[in-house]
Amino acid sequence: MSKNLEALTPRQIVAELDKYIIGQHDAKKNVAIALRNRWRRMNAPSEMQREIMPNNILMIGPTGCGKTEIARRLAQLADAPFTKVEASKFTEVGYVGRDVESMVRDLVEQAIHMVRAAKKESVKERAAQAVEEVILDALIPSVKQPAGFHPHSLSTSSSENVENASDAELNERTRERFREKIKSGEIDNRKIEIDVQQSASPNIGVMGGPVDDTSMMNIQEMISGMMPKQRKKRKVTIGEAKKILLDEEAAKLIDMDEVKDEAIRKAENLGIIFIDEIDKVAAKSGGSGPDVSREGVQRDLLPIVEGSTVNTKYGVIHTDHILFIAAGAFHVSKPSDLIPELQGRFPIRVELQPLTQADFVRILQEPRNALTRQYEAMLQAEGVGLTFNDDSLQALAEVAFQLNTEVENIGARRLQTVVSQLLNDVLFDIPDQIGPNAQVVVTKELVNQRLAGLVQNRDLSQYIL
Repeated sequence: MSKNLEALTPRQIVAELDKYIIGQHDAKKNVAIALRNRWRRMNAPSEMQREIMPNNILMIGPTGCGKTEIARRLAQLADAPFTKVEASKFTEVGYVGRDVESMVRDLVEQAIHMVRAAKKESVKERAAQAVEEVILDALIPSVKQPAGFHPHSLSTSSSENVENASDAELNERTRERFREKIKSGEIDNRKIEIDVQQSASPNIGVMGGPVDDTSMMNIQEMISGMMPKQRKKRKVTIGEAKKILLDEEAAKLIDMDEVKDEAIRKAENLGIIFIDEIDKVAAKSGGSGPDVSREGVQRDLLPIVEGSTVNTKYGVIHTDHILFIAAGAFHVSKPSDLIPELQGRFPIRVELQPLTQADFVRILQEPRNALTRQYEAMLQAEGVGLTFNDDSLQALAEVAFQLNTEVENIGARRLQTVVSQLLNDVLFDIPDQIGPNAQVVVTKELVNQRLAGLVQNRDLSQYIL
């Protein structure tokens, strides 16, 4: 799905998002502009690049209306590092919980993973050749040809040299035959013994106070880096050996310093941090108790969003040009309850609309990852066909919308409950009672029959998400 950022115009970005998310045009339009502005900044005159700051976005809308999905799909589209955090994770009643800088470290970890994966892909062929040699050496150790040997000099060579030369030629021909078998996967089930690197790191206890997860990981990595790398012998199938050794050989061909530098640049210029449930840390002025803790979290978030320097185990990262997208339902609080400084760092505000019954019908039909298509794909794995009539989609949307109205509005997530309840019996009966090549047709009558109790019994539906 990822494309070159230069080729993505705002209209094309919205068109791509439309393939997966129904409605919410205003939100899509604003995130499309924000993404295009990343490319515009990077191609502006060099003296202005540091001056152009991203317009962070605050999404306001009920749960299940597509806030997270819009941000996640946007990052996939731009091949940008993306991390999602919940603002409520940074606080508990009476104290600030997790360190807010951890979200920047998570973003850098994601960038490292993306860059390393891309580098591994680029050296995959060379790594695969090295893996073949390792497996061949385990199967048929190579025989060295005698020094100074040449096929045309056999008549003048001693009998011992001739014998060694013929052994070497036979060995090489055998290795070539087995090389072809390794490539074709013909002997993937055969077991061999290989040397693999032990990845176990020592468990370290720290006395004298609490240490956060990131610091502990850094300490463990530092100590494990000082210790000599240990290898152990493992007996595995050739198929498993290919996977194990491919990672090792690819890692040897990758320059990790280059990966770190590129990942830091990628995180700084393209990174997207999605802060969910920002309304949970909004506090009315003059509050006490938990309100003080919530305001403390906002003040901790402020320097990160404004632009600061964060130390990570891969190097220093500047957060000035990271795009922050915050989201919240704001049922109880309102955006003006956030501290003014934080409000000012989210200048673009977008209100997402609650989903209607017509939206539910479209969600079941149009997106590439629609629930109906997901279930069709799962049943296809069993050799069973699944089709939904148009009337059945209307009935499913009606049930979901009614439950959202009467119980709790959880948006599009309600469709998962309804479709799962509808197809549970079918999924249970496959393949024991419904065998391959069968066809399951979902009609309006079937929907009404299976879901009648769910709608009628309001008390029961309160316990179903």
